[in-house]
This record gives sequence, C-alpha cells and structure tokens, in this order.
Amino acid sequence: MIDHARDLAAVHTATERLLNAVGTLDNASAAVPSRLPGWSRGHVLAHLARNADALVNVLEGRPMYASPEAREGDIERDAPRPLDVQVADVRESADRFQRSAAAPADWSRTVELRNGVTDSASRVPFRRWVEVELHHVDLGIGYELEDLSAEFAERETAFLAARFSGNPDVPATRLTDGTRAWSTGREAAEPERTVSGTPADLVGWLAGRRPGTALTVAGGELPSLPPL
Repeated sequence: MIDHARDLAAVHTATERLLNAVGTLDNASAAVPSRLPGWSRGHVLAHLARNADALVNVLEGRPMYASPEAREGDIERDAPRPLDVQVADVRESADRFQRSAAAPADWSRTVELRNGVTDSASRVPFRRWVEVELHHVDLGIGYELEDLSAEFAERETAFLAARFSGNPDVPATRLTDGTRAWSTGREAAEPERTVSGTPADLVGWLAGRRPGTALTVAGGELPSLPPL
C-alpha cells in the first residue's frame, strides 16, 4: 500500500534539505553547469519549481503542462533569475504542492501525467519526492546518490525496474543489491542477465545518472536502457 501522507512528509523533508543547501550558493555558482547536459543549476531549480506547479495541475484535474514547448520555454525563461528569486520560487511552489496534496481527495483515482502516462493519485507525492532527491544530486553541490535514504533507494529501484518491465528492447534482467532483488526487461522464464551493485549505483544507472561501470554483470553485457 502506498502511504501518500508519509510520502508527502518525505517530500517536505527533502525539499527543506535542498533549499538549505542551495541557500549557501551565490548567483555566480547558481549559473554554472549542473550535472544534466545543457542545464545550469538555474535550469534545475526552475524545473523543480515548475514541476511542483505541474503536479498541482495533475492533482486538481488539469493538464500537467500546457504543451511540451511551454514546459521547455518556462524553464528557459526562469533559469537565469537571481538565486534569491529561484529559492523563493522553489519554496513557494513546493508549498503550493504541499497544500494541494494535503487536501482531502480520492487517492485511489487515476491521474494523467506527461505524454499520456497515467498513475494512481496516491503515487504523485512519491513522484515529487523523486524529482527533489535526484535533482538535488544533479545540482552537484555535495549531495550524492550515496546520501539517499535506504527506503528511497529501494523504492526508486523498484519503481524504475517496473518502468522497464515488459520492454522488448531490454533483456530479462535480475537486479540485486546483495540483499534485495528486482526483475526488469522483457518477459522470460529465466533472467538472461544479473546486474549487481550498491543501492546508489543501481539507482544511478536506472535513473540515467551513472553509466553503470561500477556494476557487476553476469550473463552478458550491461543492458542498454531507453531514456526516461
């Protein structure tokens, strides 16, 4: 069972951690490249703010974004802003998300996200948690995948493994961190490959943040994953 209220509390904690870290930056350091190709740290912060508002739209029954072009345009527009404006926007948009997600609602209902993707409303707080945690890492300001909580790493691994499950272009693969295991890729009676590694390295590879060179692969080469 998904505990959306518990996830919402985790979102708040993760957001405060990110804002406290970003608060130590200055305008110059906010403008330097992030770990995401083509994006500055300002792009990441702008995306976080606009994503919070987009998820409010989802929860309140509106399209997540007006269009792909509008989504990209908003990020490009907001990326160069001074750091204090960025921080205020991330905080205010996060507060709007918290209020919307805390309102009484049917959490079993199905909601629509980007590109026709649907999910249970109860998973929206977890999706926001993912955005905050991974983009904190993307900022490159001292927060690493190894700093993610064990609960988050396990759930994000399970979530991404499920996302690639049934994909005919991904070999049937068993993932393990040594204590837990997940299955992903195309359907098969037995896994074709086994990928082993630390929770941080598994999440990093599945989420496109690490190339997977630290992982151990049995049964062939490391599978190529489609973009998220």
